Amino acid sequence: MGFWLRDWMVWALSPLEHWLVRRRVSPDALNWAGAALGLLAGAGFILRQLPPAAWLIALAGIADILDGRIARARGMASAYGGFLDSTLDRFSETFTFVGVAWYLAGSAWTAAATALAIGGSLLVSYTRARGEALGVTCTGGLAQRAERLVLLALATLLDATVSGSFGWRPGAVLGAAVAVIAVGSLATAVYRTVVIARVLARRAEPAAPGVTALPRERGTGAAARR
Repeated sequence: MGFWLRDWMVWALSPLEHWLVRRRVSPDALNWAGAALGLLAGAGFILRQLPPAAWLIALAGIADILDGRIARARGMASAYGGFLDSTLDRFSETFTFVGVAWYLAGSAWTAAATALAIGGSLLVSYTRARGEALGVTCTGGLAQRAERLVLLALATLLDATVSGSFGWRPGAVLGAAVAVIAVGSLATAVYRTVVIARVLARRAEPAAPGVTALPRERGTGAAARR
């Protein structure tokens, strides 16, 4: 689902992407904007302003999609940009989930689900980054960043607009979505761990007699891309 969702979003955002490229907008500016939007979304949860928080999450996701594409379109992709992009994405997501944890703090199970969602989201990123550092690329899984942001934004908006109509307590929809994100993120991290470990284990198998393994050329991995 992740690739389909991201491809659809790329298609939908292509007019905005071309406009930003023509205006020579810096991809670094979008990186920092994404982090700021994540921080503001977290503040929205703390202030219990769910509709603004939902739209801020959506805008942070748009910035995340466009920064790398603009960098490549302008010939500005670099290891520096890839590092900044990945790191600020983690800051943005952490800021947002801290706000979610604050909003859902009245319930023990939702607080636990939020903690697991934060940890799972970071592990999804870490397993990919560590695998690519070792020469193995694995980007699959149920809950990649696009799915997490879309689900969180939709659940936040629904919690603010329909919970009262059905007599649900505030935070019911959001808490359920966070639990889904937690399970999906941890499942994705486990999946990537298993896949990458299997590839590395096969590489570590001794060569057949009379065969000399050539040293593997170190790849640039995700760090060289935005």
